Amino acid sequence: MLLEAKGIIKTFGSFRAVDEADLTLQEHELIGLIGPNGAGKSTFFNCLAGDALPDGGSIRFRDREITRMAPHDRARLGLARTFQVPIVFDGMTVRENVMVGAFLRRPHRHAAAAKADEVLAFTGLAEQADQPVTTLGTPGRKRLEIARALASEPTVLLLDEALAGLTSAEVETAIALVRRIHESGITLIVVEHIMEVIHRLTQRVIVFQQGRVLAEGSPADVTADPRVIEAYLGRRAGRHRP
Repeated sequence: MLLEAKGIIKTFGSFRAVDEADLTLQEHELIGLIGPNGAGKSTFFNCLAGDALPDGGSIRFRDREITRMAPHDRARLGLARTFQVPIVFDGMTVRENVMVGAFLRRPHRHAAAAKADEVLAFTGLAEQADQPVTTLGTPGRKRLEIARALASEPTVLLLDEALAGLTSAEVETAIALVRRIHESGITLIVVEHIMEVIHRLTQRVIVFQQGRVLAEGSPADVTADPRVIEAYLGRRAGRHRP
């Protein structure tokens, strides 16, 4: 087992945002987390990444306890993430932003720059390498954040709505990139609202509702589940199922 979360609980006052949720992740998997707004998936995702500490349960990575480990320590173990709203360093160039991730394993500037250039080529950002990051729009910033995470050489990459807000053409480009990342040997967990993306990319889907895991299975099985149609997809999706 590469990553395992058991009985995760996260509360905010008297509200349980995550209520004894479980997840298992095998090496080389690409799984999706879906659910309606407020279902708890982002909070659960933050618990996996270390940006929120659970109030109950345990998380293990490569059979090592990481439940209360800081995000940077998880990154050193090989667990990287992106954010729903991209976080970039506006005072730097595109290359320098990616070097921030590369410095995790390559402390010397020349080595970090070489790794950054390799990742920029992989993600299609090589031509923008020397540009200020402020010149990038939303698609470019999302791609840049993925590049910075990849530069840290992760085993597992957590993508938080990396395709949200993109045009149809941009979504196609992003899907191709995620596939290349997976084919390179990186295991992925994807939080996504676009059901077409879930169907085309993921091997297994976990559905959240009210902080709990409502359903789990293949994309086809999950989107055919009446509980999921009622809770997440809605009646209209039941008539026009993706």
